[in-house]
Amino acid sequence: MSKNALYTTYGNLPKAQEIASHLLEGNQVKMNISGLLGSAVSFIIRSVFKKTDLPFLIILDNKEEAAYYLNDLEQMIGEQDVLFYPASFRRPYQIDETDNGNVLLRAEVLNRINSRKKPAVIVTYPEALFEKVVTRRELDKNTLKVALNDKISIDFINEVLFEYEFKRVDFITEPGEFSVRGGIVDVFSFSNDHPYRIEFFGNEVDSIRTFDVETQLSVETHKKITIIPNVENKLFQENRESFLDYIAEKTVLFIQNTEGLFSQLDKQFARAEEAFEKLSKEIKHATPEQLFLNQASFIKRSLDFSVVELASRPVYKTTKKFEFHIQPQPSFNKQFDLLLNNLSDNHFNGYVNYLFCSNDTQAKRFHDIFESLDEANSENIRKQYHTIVLPLYQGFIDEENQITAYTDHQIFERYHKFNIKNGYSKKQNITLKELTALSVGDYVTHIDHGIGKFGGLQKIQVEGKTQEAIKLVYADNDIVYVSIHSLHKISKYNGKDGTPPKIYKLGSNAWKVLKQKTKARVKHIAFNLIQLYAKRRLEKGFQFAPDSYLQNELESSFIYEDTPDQMKSTAEVKADMESDRPMDRLVCGDVGFGKTEVAIRAAFKAVDNSKQVAVLVPTTILAYQHYRTFSERLKDMPVSIGYLNRFRTAKQKAQTLKDLAEGKLDIVIGTHQLVNKNVVFKDLGLLIVDEEQKFGVNVKDKLKTIAANVDTLTLTATPIPRTLQFSLMAARDLSVITTPPPNRYPIETNVVGFNEEIIRDAISYEIQRNGQVFFINNRIENIKEVAGMIQRLVPNARVGIGHGQMDGAKLEELMLGFMNGDFDVLVATTIIESGLDVPNANTIFINNANNFGLSDLHQMRGRVGRSNKKAFCYFICPPYSSMTEDARKRIQALEQFSELGSGFNIAMKDLEIRGAGDLLGGEQSGFINEIGFDTYQKIMNEAIEELKENEFKDLYPEENDIDTKEYVKDIQIDADFELLFPDEYINNVSERLVLYNELGAIKDEAGLQEFEKKLIDRFGPLPKPAVALLNSIRIKWIATKVGIEKLVLKQGKMIGYFVSDQQSDYYQSVKFRNVLNFVQKHSTLCKMKEKQTVNGLRLLLTFDNVKSIKRALELMELFEE
Repeated sequence: MSKNALYTTYGNLPKAQEIASHLLEGNQVKMNISGLLGSAVSFIIRSVFKKTDLPFLIILDNKEEAAYYLNDLEQMIGEQDVLFYPASFRRPYQIDETDNGNVLLRAEVLNRINSRKKPAVIVTYPEALFEKVVTRRELDKNTLKVALNDKISIDFINEVLFEYEFKRVDFITEPGEFSVRGGIVDVFSFSNDHPYRIEFFGNEVDSIRTFDVETQLSVETHKKITIIPNVENKLFQENRESFLDYIAEKTVLFIQNTEGLFSQLDKQFARAEEAFEKLSKEIKHATPEQLFLNQASFIKRSLDFSVVELASRPVYKTTKKFEFHIQPQPSFNKQFDLLLNNLSDNHFNGYVNYLFCSNDTQAKRFHDIFESLDEANSENIRKQYHTIVLPLYQGFIDEENQITAYTDHQIFERYHKFNIKNGYSKKQNITLKELTALSVGDYVTHIDHGIGKFGGLQKIQVEGKTQEAIKLVYADNDIVYVSIHSLHKISKYNGKDGTPPKIYKLGSNAWKVLKQKTKARVKHIAFNLIQLYAKRRLEKGFQFAPDSYLQNELESSFIYEDTPDQMKSTAEVKADMESDRPMDRLVCGDVGFGKTEVAIRAAFKAVDNSKQVAVLVPTTILAYQHYRTFSERLKDMPVSIGYLNRFRTAKQKAQTLKDLAEGKLDIVIGTHQLVNKNVVFKDLGLLIVDEEQKFGVNVKDKLKTIAANVDTLTLTATPIPRTLQFSLMAARDLSVITTPPPNRYPIETNVVGFNEEIIRDAISYEIQRNGQVFFINNRIENIKEVAGMIQRLVPNARVGIGHGQMDGAKLEELMLGFMNGDFDVLVATTIIESGLDVPNANTIFINNANNFGLSDLHQMRGRVGRSNKKAFCYFICPPYSSMTEDARKRIQALEQFSELGSGFNIAMKDLEIRGAGDLLGGEQSGFINEIGFDTYQKIMNEAIEELKENEFKDLYPEENDIDTKEYVKDIQIDADFELLFPDEYINNVSERLVLYNELGAIKDEAGLQEFEKKLIDRFGPLPKPAVALLNSIRIKWIATKVGIEKLVLKQGKMIGYFVSDQQSDYYQSVKFRNVLNFVQKHSTLCKMKEKQTVNGLRLLLTFDNVKSIKRALELMELFEE
């Protein structure tokens, strides 16, 4: 049975037929439909819409309700014909707070109504209708239509866009921007999720396609498009009309709750008037009547439309009334036997049972659960219900048609989430690119010459041909040009901030010596590290059994849906546990992304295999919080859990320790006390370290001794540089969770001065929507005054105070009270930072934010935004000018990365702001400052390679096989051909540099072709020098394989120099034998000879008559045969 059967049932309902025919009869029909609830509403609306083919406007109680029905209808009718019409800002007259994503959605709806495409269903709510919209005439006047083969000039488009107040930029990132490159115009209209790319051929439009902001690559092609300016703009405030004036006369209004709608409109209007009164009279503002709609004008205008009311008591004079008999889905409290009995009773009474699941695994889960409940009758049970993959908002029982429709999220009591497509969210990878982008005057480290200054891209002449190179300036104004083929040799210098590094003199010995010293030092440290790693690799740990049915049950009762990353991490952790090597895995996921759930599953797996689990947390509160979370999740399982922190009495502690030693306690959660000598485990199987960035090195070393061969799982949102480094070096495994649980919004981050009005507005806004507020104030001395001030600003708020000097029991009580919503505002010190979880708190203030570290701020910001409400974070700090350089950078980094899942980027940025510090121990951070972080990493990798080849040969046999080993790490090409991206092709210098860098990092043919496609898409067809550049990359690959270290293409010759080390294994390997055979076979093409050079004797291979890069590539390809 599929969903189509249900659609047909509801499509053929006599009632639905009647409703449809009434709506089609006249224009101003008023009717009342009662008794509809849950997703039954969606089914009826679908069938009436399909029959009447009239445009529908559905007005629901609030944004959340609207979003849920929107998702229902999108799946039933198709996303093309269902549109969401949201409100554009939060408070009247606070225009600067408009939400661009919503403006985009609104413009899309207006555009759709205007374009006279086929009728659509528009879903909305009172706040959205309350705002008036730009008039049709105005919008028509300000819309630019472009179609294929139109004759228009680029200049014309340029002028029109300036008139619409579009900004011209190099690369588009948000609505209202455009860019012109050669014959390509990119423009981000307010009427579409994706920006458009219009390609011209002369003065004719050659192609139109949409592209993705993040990758700047095309998505799909279009025949014609409309470009709309920002409709919420000041320009359009003069003449606005109600949304009802805008829609077509034949639109049918469906109103969920008429009285609610009316009162909401008036309430909003009163707020608007109040705000209008407060505005300064000097500037002329539009009056509330011009901008907003009140109840009276709505009622007057709505009489011209057909109205269908869904409430039981109609407000309009109705001509027709229809009654449905529909019951809500009963609650089973996760008791599946009750559910099973209910299904079979229904089946027996002639009802058809449908279970709506959000995905296939959920459907399978039902089959599994019913089967395990009653194995004997499983065949019969399968016949009693049908599963359908279609996530619905709410289940229902339809008595007339004898249908029961139950939803999986109500049965499992999970949180069902809605999805509003967010067409516009400024992508964060652009900012990350900027961090690593070089600008003129930056310090750069060149691996062979040391630290110099970056002087930009320069054109240089080589034997009469133009080439592009990077200019580096060294001491005494010496200049080095670095070919774009050797870009990998330079990197941006990242050491300690603020202090300029020493600039080296070319040709001096200082840099060489420093490099060698660093290498020796790193080698020494890395030696111990590899040894430790090797020891762990060879040790046998406990091998856990595969999942039991209890494990499956635990995982299916998780109230949220697993994100793909979360599933992957869980799977990786389990695989590690099931192997016989001790696990050492770092799970890196942003605040509130479900790391704890991964830990709970791992912990349960360990207990399931009768092992004990220790969970180490940094703070007292967090120990308690985790204790609650674990107990809550595992309450139906046979598991005993205890916790240790400074709030427990001595007697409680002693009891816990005794139980641990005797093996009565399965999971213990605690702070640093867990690493004490007096804590004895009976049989420890898994160690979980949460918020690892909070622990010092000593604690971690103590842990190592407890857990030499115990599986270890580390969780963190913002890994500290050192941890990140270890993972990047493969000293431990890394899982990253970057996908947010669906339905989370990014946290809106604002940096503000200490301003009572802002604080008052934000707190009262939060309390109005029944939320709670954190106010972080890190000085205990004045915390009472701050609380008093808040009480004064918002008299009706209930304020609580919490800090670390309070009595343990009191603090615990306070936290619990806040979690249970006993008060609205918690003024606290950073004791809340790690892990106090209050889904209802959605606004956080951080006073003197400039005094906190980056990961602290990120963690604190992560305390809010844990539900599906939009969250706000205010950093209160002095003006930028009076902060230290570092503090300013920190605050800016956080402002940039407000997207979800940016914890990892923040850690990377932290590396840049703080430098990597002592990566491997306490002494060598000095080196990092002297040579820069990236270069330090390169040296480190070299050192590790060398160790693998020599001291640890036996550990890595596969990497040391002489026939497959890589002999050439880095090839140098000198050519006198033009190999570059010409200016007229890509005129933005920094973009060229980024592309050269990207090109240097490509490793295989597939990647290269992908790159080529991307260039053609973004900049048009490739010019000759660019084609040659791509081919030179192919030549490099072959030469490296063959064993050529340096390749010179000059004056029609191609000369390859082989490995310089005469004693290298290369000369004994198959690779070299192949070269010798090649020379014998092709003696007409090439000669091989020895030549004395400055660096000793070199073997070289010469090809004559190489006039083009293409020819060079053909010759190189002979080696591949």
